[in-house]
Amino acid sequence: MNKTHNAVPFLIPGLVLALFFSSTLATAQEQQLRPALLEQPMPDFALPSYQGPEVRLSSLKGKNIMLIFPRGYAAPDRWCTICNYKYVELTELEKAQQVRKKYNLEIIFVLPYSRDTVKLWLESLPEQMLRVKNWKYPENLDQLDEKGRQSVERYRRIFPKDFTVSQDNIPIPFPILIDADHRVSSGLGLFTTSWGGSQVDQNIPAVYLLDEKGILRFKYISQNTVDRPEYEYLFKILDMIKQKKL
Repeated sequence: MNKTHNAVPFLIPGLVLALFFSSTLATAQEQQLRPALLEQPMPDFALPSYQGPEVRLSSLKGKNIMLIFPRGYAAPDRWCTICNYKYVELTELEKAQQVRKKYNLEIIFVLPYSRDTVKLWLESLPEQMLRVKNWKYPENLDQLDEKGRQSVERYRRIFPKDFTVSQDNIPIPFPILIDADHRVSSGLGLFTTSWGGSQVDQNIPAVYLLDEKGILRFKYISQNTVDRPEYEYLFKILDMIKQKKL
């Protein structure tokens, strides 16, 4: 009886110690998130996806990875139209060219919002694509002054392709990760509440390309609201990665 009684005080401190080291390890892993450096392993992280399963970056080794951080909100209650457009453009490229298979590629989007807010982001796609068309092809084109015509030409340069998205068939071919506490976006130096002249929770738009070993080979962080790399350019980078030339 005494032996059983005497063992209890040693069991509890041991459990506390184990929990302490477990917590310390988890904190250390979180602290590894930092701005990513070229030619270095991409900091690892895990986030739940909008589709359901958690996605851990390091579990995708063996594939090239295109990691995209859209801006999200451009102003309170207004989404970044360019980011929505680029998302739809990539879904159409995947449908037409099977780019993931072609480049042994996983494409991942990360948004610094809750699941409900990401749902709103996706549901905005039909309206956003319609808005782009209205900007490019206004009904009163013949009545516009020179400044108005210049705006139309500018929209046509920024949004060269025409897309239509149905509310009943919103494309979600890629994992969309839920960074609700923006821990990942903040750790990478992308999350901000003031950018492009707006005051709202948002990401600085960015894209990262990782090789099959998880090494960061390319990154692009936008300098302004219309600054986004073309996918044709990114595919050339992926070709170089695939051929071991980068």
